[in-house]
Amino acid sequence: MRPRVLEYDVHSCSSYSASYLPENIKTNNPQDQSSRWSSGSNNQMQYIMIKLKTMGIAHTITFGKYHKVHVCNLKEFKVFGGLTTSNMTELLHTGLRNDSEPETFLLKHKTNSVVFPCQYIKIVPLMAWGPNFNFSVWHVEVKGIPDPELVQETYFQYINFRETESVRLCLKHFRQRKLFEAFKALQDRTGIQLEDPLLTRLHQELVVRGNFKRAEQLMMEAAGRGLFDDYIQSYDYKPIWKRLRSNSHRQGLHHHHHSHQAHMEESPRHRGGHQMCIDAQGGYVYLMGGWDGARDLADFWAYHIPSQAWILISADTSLQGGPGARSCHKICYSPQHRAIFLLGKYVDPDNRSKVDLSSDFWRFDIDPTSPPHGRWTKICGNTAVVNGPELIYDHQMCLDPVSQTLYVFGGRVVHLDKNVQHYSGLYSYHIPSGVWRLLRADGHPPPKQDGSTILRSRIGHSMLYDDMTQSLVIFAGQMNKDYLSDFYVYDIAADRVIEVCRDYNKQGGPEAGFTQRATISSAGREVYVLSGLVKDRALGAETVKNSFWVDQGSWQKIFQNSNPDLGEPSDPEPVPRYAHQLVYDEVNEVQYLFGGNPGEQGNMSKRLDDFWELRLYRPKSDEIVRKAKYLLRTQQFKELCQRPNTSHHNQSSKALRFLQTELSSVVDQSNRTESDDFKSLIRGLLIGAFSASTGNTATQTNDAAHRPSFPFVTRALYRDRTLLYEKLLEFFAEEMKQPKGDLTDLVKVG
Repeated sequence: MRPRVLEYDVHSCSSYSASYLPENIKTNNPQDQSSRWSSGSNNQMQYIMIKLKTMGIAHTITFGKYHKVHVCNLKEFKVFGGLTTSNMTELLHTGLRNDSEPETFLLKHKTNSVVFPCQYIKIVPLMAWGPNFNFSVWHVEVKGIPDPELVQETYFQYINFRETESVRLCLKHFRQRKLFEAFKALQDRTGIQLEDPLLTRLHQELVVRGNFKRAEQLMMEAAGRGLFDDYIQSYDYKPIWKRLRSNSHRQGLHHHHHSHQAHMEESPRHRGGHQMCIDAQGGYVYLMGGWDGARDLADFWAYHIPSQAWILISADTSLQGGPGARSCHKICYSPQHRAIFLLGKYVDPDNRSKVDLSSDFWRFDIDPTSPPHGRWTKICGNTAVVNGPELIYDHQMCLDPVSQTLYVFGGRVVHLDKNVQHYSGLYSYHIPSGVWRLLRADGHPPPKQDGSTILRSRIGHSMLYDDMTQSLVIFAGQMNKDYLSDFYVYDIAADRVIEVCRDYNKQGGPEAGFTQRATISSAGREVYVLSGLVKDRALGAETVKNSFWVDQGSWQKIFQNSNPDLGEPSDPEPVPRYAHQLVYDEVNEVQYLFGGNPGEQGNMSKRLDDFWELRLYRPKSDEIVRKAKYLLRTQQFKELCQRPNTSHHNQSSKALRFLQTELSSVVDQSNRTESDDFKSLIRGLLIGAFSASTGNTATQTNDAAHRPSFPFVTRALYRDRTLLYEKLLEFFAEEMKQPKGDLTDLVKVG
């Protein structure tokens, strides 16, 4: 059902000032500066609450604004919703841009896959755009589903969900406290299961019986059934950087009489504004050109991934009939053609009257008998005369392998007059036919299929081809002095631009940036972004900050380095930079980073020549099983040390043998925490730290190390095993396990 506007009345507010009454938010009058609610204070206790005329499922909330920027606009706020004013759920946490455009946000309306309706919606301002100013809300519109039958059905489902969760919390509470009779009686009466049957068996074997061997078998069974997949997918990536050294092969054609230095180089020299592309199947990373801080470069290199060696294909491509020295151009590899395409370059304003400003377009065909070598061909001397772009720089180019079409978007046109700021549009180039088409021109009204969406041209942005959806992903960059953090998708088949987000920074994504580098894993449905030059919104200044982000439908920051003082060869991570290059090897799941501009104050000509690989770590199922065995055997070792009715010598000997054989075999010695904990277990055994003590022993023992240890379990031991069981639950999907909450947390004091 299509969402409709939900009518409401203002229920209450914390305060208001002068004639800025809370009822004003019901009217959208952007020309009237008094048509708003304004709080009487600027502390974080302020709010305005509305009551829907009928209970509904709220999908979106739209905030209207004054027709000019205003200091009282909400820079940060939260929205809560609920059936009553005393029990509300956070639906949104974001902020408004300080402009005149209305903004619409999605509201959370599901929890644990259950849709919940709202009667009340509460807006809580946290910060205004002007420091120390009161908060203003000009207009609020809520859209959602008001259909009485659907809302009523949803309401009963939600109430039933809460009833079920209440029973499950009771079951969890009873089992944690060994109230087995109460647990069984409640479960039999309600027919509600606390968790997946496999987890019930795991609890029985581990917590109740102390059968550690059987507990390990159940964890292995879970791995075999793929029950850890959700945990693996939700696991925050950990970055593993490695600086690469080269066993270089100085191959290629060397005919330049000034290229003696190039002859001696074993890897590409320092540079920024260079270009890279990758042939993942063939195992080559290609690098061409750039700016070394003093001049443009014309060298052409390939890094052979299997041998970890740089190969100098050419010290000067112009001497092999190829393009001349350049920077801020673009290269793109086509697997079908085994060819690299090159377009664009930057020309210094002082030299533009002295050189040809034609937009040359090149192709490098790789020789299948002697890769990575090949032959250059000039496809066109000037793409502008064949319906293609003018000479541009800082643009983006990528390939649609299905239609064998190159797409070029954005970039600044190189004009003879340096004061002319003209941005290039979106073009396509069909490789088999050699035909250029202009798809979107900058500054022109959008075509009908785009609706009101305007794709602004820009420089230093990112554009990727997603082969799963056969679309282009376009985001960030700079236009004039504006740093952008918008996100668009161009649907190739429909010839349609879709705005996904106007400001992904507000949704927890990267800061607005320039020359950030992005790659994509279509198979993994992930976009990777390494930031470059960013705009510090608090200071309003440019700063070099490298943070690595992954977009999987929501943004996750996995690495940040803004320390410019690092940079020695022994450093574990690359120094901050911009104008660098990043490519992704989808075969081996590795990112490759080379060079860039560190933006070093006092040394603005400095460029970098370091080469890095980045691997993103997530555990595999067998690693989770190993970790589970480590946790289980650690607990088993401690219990062996605590067993009564044996001599201290026999007890220690048995525990030591277990530690040396069973436990040591599952310790990850590369994990410092595990290694240190293992050493502390050895020390604890020697000093008797785990010896049996009153209240933490069982009434009888079983000498077989892998058999149930205690028919009767003391309260302290039961607690320890319960904590271990709940630690193992972290590896399972939410819908399989007991609820997260605790019954005692619901008790309010005072």
